[in-house]
Amino acid sequence: MVTFARFGYRKTSMEEVARAARISRPGLYFLFSSKEALFRAAVTQALERDIAAVERVLADTGRPLGERLVEAFDQWAGRYVGPLTRDVAVVIEDNPDLLGEVVETTPRRFEELVTGAIAVESGQEAATPVAQTMISASIGLKHQTASREFYLGRLEVAIDLLMH
Repeated sequence: MVTFARFGYRKTSMEEVARAARISRPGLYFLFSSKEALFRAAVTQALERDIAAVERVLADTGRPLGERLVEAFDQWAGRYVGPLTRDVAVVIEDNPDLLGEVVETTPRRFEELVTGAIAVESGQEAATPVAQTMISASIGLKHQTASREFYLGRLEVAIDLLMH
């Protein structure tokens, strides 16, 4: 993903990816039939890893909900705030046609997880608009800030306001 982020999807060559992965180009083609297949697999793996982390964080009901929500948003979006990591998110957002349904199913799953966690304390009816507003705030903050720390600080304020 870092190689795709650095050069963009179109300018990334399989040679550059193979070099970054420290394998031969034929070896890379043995594993992935095309650059598109490689890109799809890399994005899918990253999004599934992020969702698994969010599930683990939100399932830890021994911690306060606000704290779990901040960490869940950090796992989902905060890791993509900052100069190089922002480019990873951009290369994903700029190429939805190459990715298939994963670009729709994983954000939907994230919203379901956040809504479910909030619903435990607030009820389902109240949880949906609160979760959607948190997601909107996260998206806005992600595009307004250059550091993960600033994103998390502002997100913590937003979550605290929305939870009370």
